[in-house]
Amino acid sequence: MTSVPSPRQAFDDIALCLVFFTRLPLPVFDFRGRSLADAIWAAPAAGLAVALVGAVVYAIGVKLGLAAGPAAALALAATLLATGCLHEDGLSDVADGFGGGKTRDKKLEIMRDSRIGAYGASALGLSMLIRWSALSQLADPTSVLFALIAAHAASRGLLGAFMHLAPAARSDGLSAGAGTVSTQTTVLGAVLGAIPLLTLGLGGAFAALILLALVFSALRALCLNQIGGHTGDTIGALQQLGEITVLLVASISLS
Repeated sequence: MTSVPSPRQAFDDIALCLVFFTRLPLPVFDFRGRSLADAIWAAPAAGLAVALVGAVVYAIGVKLGLAAGPAAALALAATLLATGCLHEDGLSDVADGFGGGKTRDKKLEIMRDSRIGAYGASALGLSMLIRWSALSQLADPTSVLFALIAAHAASRGLLGAFMHLAPAARSDGLSAGAGTVSTQTTVLGAVLGAIPLLTLGLGGAFAALILLALVFSALRALCLNQIGGHTGDTIGALQQLGEITVLLVASISLS
């Protein structure tokens, strides 16, 4: 993409990201040749949809008399169903590959293995625990809504930048086949992902931006060192780490 997408292209890109990043029941779309690399700027829109699903489930739970803890667990479960655990799968694969592989090729081989190991299971458990505990601190459904929107949009706003700033680690696979993400697409996605952070207040938004930049830089450096670039799994791991980061900030700024 060499310029800001037209309204028609923007609709196609949002639809493509909703189809790719969620399991929501959607009609069949004609994307008119748009690639994931073209559309990745719209990933925060998919995050918004997932966040709304979780927030609605949380609000219903609270309305029915559930305490914050069980309502947060149901909200988290709803977001997992909405995405088909797409990013959680990436996080567990990265943990297994980076933790268990001795060489670059072995790490990549492990990451493609559908079986989950101790590193992957531990990473998933910690991810679920941290996100649930952060949401449980927010007894107000409105605060949960703001936290989920900020976390899911901002974490997905990083994806295009990661694909742009790190080479593909493989010549084949999902990430390599997505195409090259342009500078304009990278910037647009990052900006759209950052705007919802304002729901955390100016202080919370600033803190989240700083921490997200640190997480992004650290994971990029780790991926370059371990496997020489990015894969679809590392992109999923980035989303998970970004979501966790923002939810932790929200648990402070909104509680």
